[in-house]
Amino acid sequence: MNKHSAGNQPVRPFRLGVVVVLVLTAALLLLWRSVDLDVLRKDFLQHQGDARYLRVMPIAAHRGMILDRNGEPLAISTPVDSVWVQPKDFIRAHEQWPRIARLLKMKVSDLEREVLPRRKREFVYIKRHIVPHLAAEVMALEIPGVSLRREYQRYYPTGEVAAHVLGFTNVDDVGQEGMELAWNSWLQGVPGSQRVLKDRLGRVVKHIELIRKAHPGKDLVLSLDRRLQYLAYRELKRMVIKQNARSASAVILDSRTGEVLAMVNQPSYNPNDRDQLRGANYRNRAVTDVFEPGSTAKPFTVAAALESGKYTPQTLIDTTPGVFRIGRYLIHDARDYGLISVSTVIQKSSNVGASKIALSLDPDRLWRAYARVGFGETTGSGFPGEVSGVFTRSHPWPAVERASLAYGYGVSVTALQLARAYMVLANDGRELPVRFLPPSADDAVLRGKQVMPVNIARAVRRMMERVVEKGGTGTRAAIPGYRVAGKTGTMKKAVGGGYSDDRYVSVFAGMAPASNPRLVMVVVVNEPRNGVYYGGLVAAPVFARVMSGALRLLNIPPDDVSSQPVTLAALSIARAGGPP
Repeated sequence: MNKHSAGNQPVRPFRLGVVVVLVLTAALLLLWRSVDLDVLRKDFLQHQGDARYLRVMPIAAHRGMILDRNGEPLAISTPVDSVWVQPKDFIRAHEQWPRIARLLKMKVSDLEREVLPRRKREFVYIKRHIVPHLAAEVMALEIPGVSLRREYQRYYPTGEVAAHVLGFTNVDDVGQEGMELAWNSWLQGVPGSQRVLKDRLGRVVKHIELIRKAHPGKDLVLSLDRRLQYLAYRELKRMVIKQNARSASAVILDSRTGEVLAMVNQPSYNPNDRDQLRGANYRNRAVTDVFEPGSTAKPFTVAAALESGKYTPQTLIDTTPGVFRIGRYLIHDARDYGLISVSTVIQKSSNVGASKIALSLDPDRLWRAYARVGFGETTGSGFPGEVSGVFTRSHPWPAVERASLAYGYGVSVTALQLARAYMVLANDGRELPVRFLPPSADDAVLRGKQVMPVNIARAVRRMMERVVEKGGTGTRAAIPGYRVAGKTGTMKKAVGGGYSDDRYVSVFAGMAPASNPRLVMVVVVNEPRNGVYYGGLVAAPVFARVMSGALRLLNIPPDDVSSQPVTLAALSIARAGGPP
């Protein structure tokens, strides 16, 4: 036994040496591997790790608010989340797709259509703009490859009341219509970016560094008064429903500054509901749709006549027998007014009288009377899509065309253009550009340009007051306690080859208080289809209700208290329109 053991002793040191060599070799290999990973290949490995878990994420910048002249919000941006996926990881979890589809109210086939064709991308949206609590439920599913991105969604507190002026943004918060489009670069913020660390499920676990700070968009203050906007919207919509009209527009301007205080259209749309965003709904008819102004153009014919020196308000015009022939064309009055004054031509809206006046004037003078108040050119408002209307002249200028121009045919305007033209009369002959933003105190534009003598503008205003008085065509535009100057218009619509016998445009354009006008308003009703179509019966009542409320909301004092006392009932009706 001892002998056998003694014979095996030389083997043990050899085995021990082998073990030691193996251990030292393993230690050296581990040491080398450590040096290789921590020193020689550190940058490469760090880059590979970062590529898998370190991401540069955008920081959303919210869009600036749009406010009315009193600081009331018209458009604001609210934070929302959008769900996006990394297709490679998300596709591996295909068996979990029904869970997220159910939560997002989508079909699995919708996810497949969005993700599978883009499997090679790093980023694919599957649902935009969801509320935060739903976003939290999505992330609680812990589906690989699913992440959130913070964004902002535009919200319009007034809904369809101011939709045509404000416009709307698309899903990426970029302005598409109205003020949102015109002032997009001002309102739009500048996104920032940050480097973050994400886990294997795509969730942010650590914010590493801020790369670029986000800068929010700037706020925009408009000239609109939300109270007047609501009042005009309510009354215009009520009238459209009552008269079964195809469409309608209304505009209120501040005659001293050219500011748009209210602009509404029917039909309207709710910009908060993207299902309603169709072209026919969101067109701002007050600046894009043209119509022949009809008898609302007669004050400018009379202004040219007074300025020529040939006429005074008392000059008599023979309109007998109520029909006037020019070649093969006949011009009609509603009845035979006989021998009437120039002032009565406006009051009774005599086409024959206006035509005879126009034909007695130098054609260039008649042309300038319309051109200088802005017919045929845009108002300068800067509103996207605004049209200039149609105001052309033949050479030579036939008598029938001059006669028809005298009562508003052969020329086309927008509601905003007509309001601007009436602002010249309200502003003692001064022309101002129309604006959607309040002016600064030292704005040189407020001085305007004198395009009509002061005495002529005031004389025409006094004649227009008779339109609203007893015997005039616009008595339903009267407002208790205030002097109103205005003009009715009822025009047949142009159709192929002539004019329709059963399709009309009804208009009322006016101003108040007439002694020193502060507000100008135009109401245009397209195709009232309930049996009544005269401007004095359809558009004038809308003017009266809206203007009455506007005058009192703006604390404009009455100028006719003695002859038309303001009743408590009238005051309560006028004050019922504005939102609290």
